[in-house]
Amino acid sequence: ASPAGAEPLAITHAEAWTLEDDQPVRDATILIENGKIVSVTPAGGVPADARVIDARGKPVTPGLVNAATQIGLVEVAGSPDTSDTSSADDRNPGYDLSRALNGNSTLVSLARADGLTRALIYPAPSRRAPFSGEPAFARLRDGVDILDVADVGVYVVIGGGAWERLGSRAAQWTALRDALDEARRGADAPPAEDRKGGRRGHAGGPPESGHRGGDNPLRAVLAGDIPLAIQTHRESDIRQAAALAKDFGIRVIIIGGAEAWRAADALAAAKVAVVLDPHANLPATFDQLGVRQDKATLLVKAGVRVAVGQAGGAIHANYNAGMGLREGAGLTVANGLPYIEALRTVTVNPLAIWGRGGGTLTAGTDADLVVWDGDPLEPSTNALNVIVEGRETAIRSRQDQLAERYKDVR
Repeated sequence: ASPAGAEPLAITHAEAWTLEDDQPVRDATILIENGKIVSVTPAGGVPADARVIDARGKPVTPGLVNAATQIGLVEVAGSPDTSDTSSADDRNPGYDLSRALNGNSTLVSLARADGLTRALIYPAPSRRAPFSGEPAFARLRDGVDILDVADVGVYVVIGGGAWERLGSRAAQWTALRDALDEARRGADAPPAEDRKGGRRGHAGGPPESGHRGGDNPLRAVLAGDIPLAIQTHRESDIRQAAALAKDFGIRVIIIGGAEAWRAADALAAAKVAVVLDPHANLPATFDQLGVRQDKATLLVKAGVRVAVGQAGGAIHANYNAGMGLREGAGLTVANGLPYIEALRTVTVNPLAIWGRGGGTLTAGTDADLVVWDGDPLEPSTNALNVIVEGRETAIRSRQDQLAERYKDVR
């Protein structure tokens, strides 16, 4: 694998969506070396030692990024031995879910075949409401090790429902504020040694973690190292989240946000980002009575940074994490969002929201990109080549293999 990684790669005759401009670079040559993009040049030359992929005028985009999914943690939700989404430990609401990531999951290979190269993996609610745990970023490279970076935030869930421990959402907000206050009081204490002994990046890489909070990740939230992600839908809760961001001076991300468009002014003022599901247009609960399909357009117009995650609902958000993401972004275009902004919701924005950076086709950025046979936001389009960290990855999924095996069976 090492020589393959070092081999220069050139993608020629590409319609390159760099995401820096509103229009693509036509007939572009994209040069890649040592896992980085070297240049994107119209009709550029090709080094003699480079392997060439001819895009034949087809679109090339940065690799897609799902801003909220659980692929790698769940295979079959109804089979407990394949589900590692939540903590049942009463003692600690936070846990490092990255230790359970499974790159051999069939859901990972399927998502990669649909052009997904990175994903934010979030935990399900724990027994210590409102805290769920600490999400991680996955890099959908080949092989079992898909961890990119662990502990990139603190994840909480607030809203209506049967909460065994806290009950009213008033108690949920109080518990969250009390925890932040407690962490702030302890912020001046000498930092404890990281309780997990350091997090690894990819195989062979150095330990890497999204936070520097020692024993308490909320200290890292208060220090601005990582965001606080709040999964919630009701307008009143979303305005509470915006107030929380201002009161504590922290970065907050709304996950879900069915009624976030109603609080777009408050979110923009507090610089709160939103990860939403564009498919959602019917209320699944009373917290979502105000949901509408043009919510992304309304939020972006108000100056809120938007990304797509949990796309397609509870099932498709995991089992079709790539396809659902593309279709969701396409629905935002159908409901008024400019095409280039829709592309940003599944490339640049998720990385910016979670503090990773990148997601463009520009010199010096990570070489995660996809060659498509048509419009990437059209569900019938296929990924022809998926490149992760400068290496071309396998895009034949288990579904492909099964179809080939049984295609002649009668």
